[in-house]
Amino acid sequence: MSAHCQLTGRRPGFGNAISHSHRRTRRRFDPNIQRKRYWLPSEGRYVRLALSAKGVKTVDVIGIEAAVARIRARGEKV
Repeated sequence: MSAHCQLTGRRPGFGNAISHSHRRTRRRFDPNIQRKRYWLPSEGRYVRLALSAKGVKTVDVIGIEAAVARIRARGEKV
């Protein structure tokens, strides 16, 4: 599973890990991705989404129907 949110589009950020001696090595900051299953009443089925923690909260606010509409508008398959 790639580390990106289907709703918000969050992807990993990149930066440096800095040691005590101040040497820098490249590292990656992954978003907090959760696999969630939601009931989609309009289609009478469950959908499984890979969402960031902020994406889960967004679904709680706008509802699953609007969230799926946004995901499909971005061209992703649900």
